[in-house]
Amino acid sequence: MNTPLTQSADLPLASGLTLCDDGLVRPSWASHDELLRSYYDTEWGLPVHDEAGVFERLVLEGFQAGLSWRTVLAKREAFRQAFDGFVPDRVATFTSDDVDRLVSTPGIIRNRGKIEAAIDNARATVEMRSSGDSSHRPAHLGELVWSYRPTRDPLPRSQGEVPTQLPESVALAKDLKARGFRFVGPTTMLALMAAIGIVNTDIVGTHRRPA
Repeated sequence: MNTPLTQSADLPLASGLTLCDDGLVRPSWASHDELLRSYYDTEWGLPVHDEAGVFERLVLEGFQAGLSWRTVLAKREAFRQAFDGFVPDRVATFTSDDVDRLVSTPGIIRNRGKIEAAIDNARATVEMRSSGDSSHRPAHLGELVWSYRPTRDPLPRSQGEVPTQLPESVALAKDLKARGFRFVGPTTMLALMAAIGIVNTDIVGTHRRPA
């Protein structure tokens, strides 16, 4: 990544952008909290292709539904411990006893429905690469998700222009649901796609997307 340019305090900023105390412009959601700021600067939007990495982010996006990403991010290490490093083959073997254990595990979001969905999604991830004609199925979850990469990125210039869904996220959600995945709606899938570098939804004018 190129050395970021600082922003003059005299220039007006579009809605959804904030000039931070270090002179860098960030989206407002990543401007005030140090954990979110670090996440935006060093992780959000950078490519993730491997199966376990994509599975982790898909599960965490599902847990985020109805909550803030800050809440999920603060619990990520606890989630990694509770879900065996988000290795799909391990999570796929979880039983009802494991669900009961996770519901009682401190440090994670103890929502039984979301926990059960995470296990179902692990099983669907394993099933995807272990059944059917190998010439007609994706090698793994990461390959499937990346196959829905748009040909062009949106160019939002204010918060109001940031999309909540794209045709590709709608199609991905439909595909995943048909394969048995849960908590994978179009808005959640666009958040996943943006987070792992498949599509850039950053507002033009940030230090990571200056123009």
